[in-house]
Amino acid sequence: MKFTLKDVAISLNLPETTISRWIQQGRIPIYKKGSFYIYDKIVIEKWAKKHNLSFSLSKEIKKESCTLEKETLLCALKRGGILYDIDGENINEVLKSAVYKIPYIDNIEKSELTAKLIEREILTSTGIGKGVAIPHPRALVLLKKHDCTVITTCFLKNRIDFNAIDNKKVFVLFVLLSPNTKDHLFFLSKLAFCLRDDSFVNFLKAIPAKKAFFEKIRTIEKDI
Repeated sequence: MKFTLKDVAISLNLPETTISRWIQQGRIPIYKKGSFYIYDKIVIEKWAKKHNLSFSLSKEIKKESCTLEKETLLCALKRGGILYDIDGENINEVLKSAVYKIPYIDNIEKSELTAKLIEREILTSTGIGKGVAIPHPRALVLLKKHDCTVITTCFLKNRIDFNAIDNKKVFVLFVLLSPNTKDHLFFLSKLAFCLRDDSFVNFLKAIPAKKAFFEKIRTIEKDI
């Protein structure tokens, strides 16, 4: 999870200045990413015990942790949002166009992510058939604004050859970004379940509005 410096200080019952200094000195297993701080709960608990310090998450942070544990495909898709009319005449152009329209990624991340997605497609296509592709980088991604899986649905302006396994041109992308392998496989399997249903794929071909799309996902997910 991502925390503010104040969250970390409260959890360890220490001044913010002390936490900040220890992080800079590498004395504590907490890492800064952007304006947030990241740590593994088990690791920090062991570290605190070793240094005779108390560690306790606030009620607000615990509540957020519980919420993240109850992740659904709908949550990941809503976080990522839907993009329409993505331009491009080939794989590289479409991926770049999609990434640069994703609002929750900053410019530096966009450049790096585009390169990683293209690198993944060179290795092997993420076109899974039926006109659908699920682009994702080989290396896991931890975004500044999200520490959980984000899936952005991108409807293409024109169908393109994605070297898919069935040779069908792709009309929709699900850009899948996960912070760890477990989450990646979890959401990939959920997406695959939905896409096995030809009626759902036909629904996607109609380029549904956001409200209808999310309601459809909510309905399907109940059957997973």
